Amino acid sequence: MKEARMSAGKTADKVLTSERRWRLFIRDRYLYGMLLPGVLFFIIFKYLPMWGVLIAFKNYQPFLGFSGSEWVGMKHFVRLFTDPDFAKLFRNTFILAIYNLVFFFPMPILIALMLNEVRVQWCKRFVQTVIYIPHFFSWVAVVGITYVLFTTEGGVVNLMLQSAGAEPINVLSSEKWFRTMITAEVIWKETGWGTIIFLAALSGVDLQLYEAARMDGANRWRQLWHITLPALRTVIVIMFILRLGSFMDNGFEQIFLMLNATNRDVGEVFDTYVYSIGIINGQFSYSTAIGLFKSAIGLILVMAANRLAKMFGEEGVY
Repeated sequence: MKEARMSAGKTADKVLTSERRWRLFIRDRYLYGMLLPGVLFFIIFKYLPMWGVLIAFKNYQPFLGFSGSEWVGMKHFVRLFTDPDFAKLFRNTFILAIYNLVFFFPMPILIALMLNEVRVQWCKRFVQTVIYIPHFFSWVAVVGITYVLFTTEGGVVNLMLQSAGAEPINVLSSEKWFRTMITAEVIWKETGWGTIIFLAALSGVDLQLYEAARMDGANRWRQLWHITLPALRTVIVIMFILRLGSFMDNGFEQIFLMLNATNRDVGEVFDTYVYSIGIINGQFSYSTAIGLFKSAIGLILVMAANRLAKMFGEEGVY
């Protein structure tokens, strides 16, 4: 009898819970309606296309279709790892990724910290507007500006060097300068936009902490070290982990536009190689295998970085 009452009580609780969830859903139906477009976007453009990675294990032929193409297992991955160009492609991609991680990733943090110290609001807003603008330029425009500045045939920078009595620098056709130019373009274009999330995190810092620190005699550097940076630590860790997910993605358009015959040995990366192999030559399965290889590296790095973050007491991304 007691067990029957307990079972009936549990059933009633489940019914009440279901009814409560339904009432909450009805109450917040407009919020769920606003969420629907984003959910549909990810389902249609992110999750459904994931089935396409199966062609990395097939000899995909467009006229046979997705299901009619022959399974070949790991053939394309073996070809990738035994390709004579694999070492060069991996080295170029990895070095550019390290450049972006070391030089570009800290820049939005530094700029956000400097903007946070500006007390004149109109000046702060003006600087923010100026550094946000390059984000909206296409890579075609950015590369065009680079050519105008650094070309040896009337480029602004080389004209200034010549007027100062120095020799012109052939930056655009130099293997030595290629990676520096790519990283500098990324920094100029995306640093301002990257400060948004860090400034948002800084806006949530309790101002009373700064007042208490000043009363204790802390100068601006001490306040930065003991209050501002700890407030950003969690955001920095999360953004770093997310950045590792696209570690091997150097950006096709920018590098493709900057490539030429003289810098191809240091500039050819997996993204441009996939274009030439997959789009121009029509080797869809092989190019998909390359993309899957890059994604696997990103997944491993994210999981490893998240585990390390948890070990050091940070929240991580999951």
